[in-house]
Amino acid sequence: MRGHKLLNLLIFIGLIAGVVLGLLLYRHYAGLNLDSKEISDRVQWLFNAGDLILIRPLKMLIIPLVFASVVVGITSIGDPSRLGLVGSATIVYYFATMFIAVVLGATLVSAIRPGEGVSQRINLQEIEQRYAESDDSPRKVIEGSPHDLGGAWTSIIRQMVPDNVLAAAVNGQPLPVITFSILFGLALGFLGERAKAAINFFEAFFQAIMTLVGWVLWLTPIGVFLLVAWTLARLGGEAINAVGKYMLVVFIGLAIHGFLTLPLILFFFGQTNPYRFMWRMRPALITAFGTDSSSATLPVTIRTAESEGECSKKASGFVLPLGSTINMDGTALYEAVAVIFLFQVYGIELGFEAIAVVALTATLAAVGAAGIPSAGLVTMVIVIEAVNTTLAGTNKPALPLAAIGIIIGVDRIVDMCRTVVNVWGDAVGAKIITRIAPDEQEERQAALG
Repeated sequence: MRGHKLLNLLIFIGLIAGVVLGLLLYRHYAGLNLDSKEISDRVQWLFNAGDLILIRPLKMLIIPLVFASVVVGITSIGDPSRLGLVGSATIVYYFATMFIAVVLGATLVSAIRPGEGVSQRINLQEIEQRYAESDDSPRKVIEGSPHDLGGAWTSIIRQMVPDNVLAAAVNGQPLPVITFSILFGLALGFLGERAKAAINFFEAFFQAIMTLVGWVLWLTPIGVFLLVAWTLARLGGEAINAVGKYMLVVFIGLAIHGFLTLPLILFFFGQTNPYRFMWRMRPALITAFGTDSSSATLPVTIRTAESEGECSKKASGFVLPLGSTINMDGTALYEAVAVIFLFQVYGIELGFEAIAVVALTATLAAVGAAGIPSAGLVTMVIVIEAVNTTLAGTNKPALPLAAIGIIIGVDRIVDMCRTVVNVWGDAVGAKIITRIAPDEQEERQAALG
């Protein structure tokens, strides 16, 4: 316990130190009249070091951790009827909380209207041109991504039914691995006593992976320090511009969803003090903020949920790996705010029907958002194209995809905050499902009365 408290303190110190160093570096380089590209080049070493120290070790553990945790989670549930209850409750929770987040974001941005008058303060054509000529990786990914919801869901389904699960694992794709792990766990469960040796092996394998996670956790303070410093050194001044109001709306929405909506859901359905649970989950939440990736944070999330959050291994092993792939509350909220904001910037008024399309499409598209930095930019294309299709029969113009260039400059800062909400939503789900699938049958009877 003493070690956990020390680690939490070190992570917090790393976070604060990263903020201070990042802002100092930004101020220094801005004083030298360097442009954003020159500043980015000079502080790239911070990201390279943070990637090597924290992100790469965490990513190294993701696939074996997902496989082991899901197999152990499925086999420990035992009765297939209970698995059906756990699975259906988990999916209902995912989609319900994401839809609530989207509606909240759409309501806030429609009421505050941060995009009004922005076109008078910035040169839209210049931003579109800069976006078109940019070598930023988000642009390249966006151009190669599906531009409609059908294409996105086809891609998701194809991932869920891989033709080569080993190739998917090598490429670091968690969804195919999760699908195979669920089926493999079910097969072991149906074999009963004949599979006892295999089940014991995977339980030992899972414990070994969690031991490795514990070792990597001690690198978190250094990694968070480097990554946060890198982010603010590059983007520190970008927040003080025409999109500052947009960022504020996103932050308000994430704060309401993270500090009010999810805690209320946890209080009523999980019978748990939500803020005490949030405090216990702080290592995972701080890591999510620093790494900007729910997938990279997954090892920390599972370990913290089980050791500090008192979630059952059954719930953690099933809910958290799946949630890091398809449960994206923060991303869904952000996409609703960002898309409506961009239409406001271009003076395109959206009616109720178009906003409803944003809400529905953002919820579904968020499922396909990978747990990696800036994945929301990719799925945002789907939402924009869906709204443009809705407007096709009217006299209103379509929004150019290059409009995304307006928010790319500050996306990293926004992404760090929405990733925290993504991980927090996963943790809340694991705590709620713990009431349905505790580690002991007696605990389940006591929990459900």
